[in-house]
Amino acid sequence: MKKNSNDFICFSSIEISNPSINHQTVKSNITLNKTNNEKVNFEIILKYDEDVNHKNIPLLRLAFCMPLLNYGLFTKKFILKFPISKEDFKILNQLNKIFSRDIFVNKILRRRTNYILPDFLPDEKKVKPRDAESKAVFLPEKVTDNIFISTDFNFNNCGVLSSGGKESLITYGILKEIGANVYPLYINESGGHWRTALTAYRYHKKNQPDTQKVWTNVDRFYVFMLDNLKFIRSDHRKIRADTYPVRLCIFPFYVFSLLPIFLEKKIGNLLIGSEFDDLKIKPVYREIHHYFGVYDQHQDYDLLMNEWYHKRLLGLYQWSALRNISGLIVERILTKRYPDLASLQRSCHSCHIENNEIVPCGNCSKCMGVLLFLLANNVDPKIMNFKGKDIELFTKRINPKNLRLDEDEKNQSFYLIGEKGKIPSVKPIDHVEKIHINKENSDLGQIPRYFRKNILKIIKSYTTGYCELKNENWSSLDESKINF
Repeated sequence: MKKNSNDFICFSSIEISNPSINHQTVKSNITLNKTNNEKVNFEIILKYDEDVNHKNIPLLRLAFCMPLLNYGLFTKKFILKFPISKEDFKILNQLNKIFSRDIFVNKILRRRTNYILPDFLPDEKKVKPRDAESKAVFLPEKVTDNIFISTDFNFNNCGVLSSGGKESLITYGILKEIGANVYPLYINESGGHWRTALTAYRYHKKNQPDTQKVWTNVDRFYVFMLDNLKFIRSDHRKIRADTYPVRLCIFPFYVFSLLPIFLEKKIGNLLIGSEFDDLKIKPVYREIHHYFGVYDQHQDYDLLMNEWYHKRLLGLYQWSALRNISGLIVERILTKRYPDLASLQRSCHSCHIENNEIVPCGNCSKCMGVLLFLLANNVDPKIMNFKGKDIELFTKRINPKNLRLDEDEKNQSFYLIGEKGKIPSVKPIDHVEKIHINKENSDLGQIPRYFRKNILKIIKSYTTGYCELKNENWSSLDESKINF
């Protein structure tokens, strides 16, 4: 028998304590008050490279709230044991609403894994938009008036959320080239993800004095939550998948955890390496508006954060230098223009260590995507430690259906490689190699004017022109008609 949406309620409330600061370490306790009256606790930890100033406490309160936004569908209350400002309260409610919808659609209805017990799967024919609305309300200790936490930022200082992926590496490379002061900022999640970032982090730590890292046990918290969600299989640790069982609110925790560094170093630009995502229209599923699970990589997330910065951290601005170009072009610029940085890229679900070097597995869906882009750009994948056998077997292993890439981008890459092995025969899709102009998801105006001209000068030399969205199709655009 199918369950209704209320059957996903696991907790009467989730409580979060006021963060405590002890030199470089910040902690906050999470208490789950389960519907069976059981209580369980987890202490989330952040450890910084430098002592944390107490003036950052409003930012840290929000940071520790961010992981909870993955569970708004499964609890009735979020009880905050501290005061927050009106703007902080507002953004928590905005994000809670957005992520609850995305999780309901993309993790419960359009799920790609089998983590959820069958009896809890809703009857999609009976699903209503209200089922995707968050069930939780925020109950802070007090809501206070807004005051600026800081207004002291340098517009030439750029903090890059860094991970060892192509997007953060090329963002670093471009900003360094055009003369910005760049701060590579890493989050060590204490899980397997850190292995993919380690090669780039070691390079930056050695060569870039402004590199900083924040350690956190948030990945363990997410596993702890799975242990306490009644609709998740008890053997969830044994399931191998390339996506998360429930959570989608990921980047906001990184952003708020790193904000104390932005204040201390007066960093005026916060860059997330979000590349072009071809959402021609805002997707709707069963009358529920969502973001295909990538809201925190969408331009709308930057806009929301910038609205909040304007009220709380005046002078800080969040943006992406890559939102107008596809992943294929990102990989092209990285490997052709910054080969030393390209050699640091490790985008793999199962990286392992050989001879003290991080080596990609060469066979997971992430590796298949990287190999596709490298071969399409006529780049030797050995630059990223791919083994010869994995390169040779690519055309036999490749399964286009298993690649989590935009369909146009994937097909243009296949076209550039040409017919070989299991590579499908496809027609060229020229917009993939162009600079995309669209107000809704790739607005050039979101790149600060101070940096825009120099960034576009670099990108233009690796693309085939500009294009704009007309009637849900990408059409070539005369550069003279663009207002830079």
